[in-house]
Amino acid sequence: HVQLVESGGGSVQTGGSLTLSCTASSLEFDDVDMGWYRQFPGYACELASSISREGESWYAVSVKGRFTVSQDHAKRRMYLQMNNLKPEDTALYYCAGTRDSQIENCARVRPTCVVGVCPNYWGQGTQVTVS
Repeated sequence: HVQLVESGGGSVQTGGSLTLSCTASSLEFDDVDMGWYRQFPGYACELASSISREGESWYAVSVKGRFTVSQDHAKRRMYLQMNNLKPEDTALYYCAGTRDSQIENCARVRPTCVVGVCPNYWGQGTQVTVS
């Protein structure tokens, strides 16, 4: 039973930093593409960053240069280092993984996170609020 658990969210001021963590169980990063999605209040869900099973990272234009995704395979943990945070980064951040598809084939923007089968694994979300 695959489980993804996020942590590290919180409230920060504009220009501050946070590091999100996603701990995976019953899942090997070599077998899945992973991503950080975010659900904006009252708006859409977007893929902020991803890292493929080959280790290739991708960033949305809105976060490029400010966010860094990384993995610790031994700890089965994925991180999202977020620097120079802006109020528009305020969202519920989800860790997600896809085994059967490449994450680039999953919709990068969708009405709601945690729906569909691509990605097929989701965490419960962690709130980030920037004021």
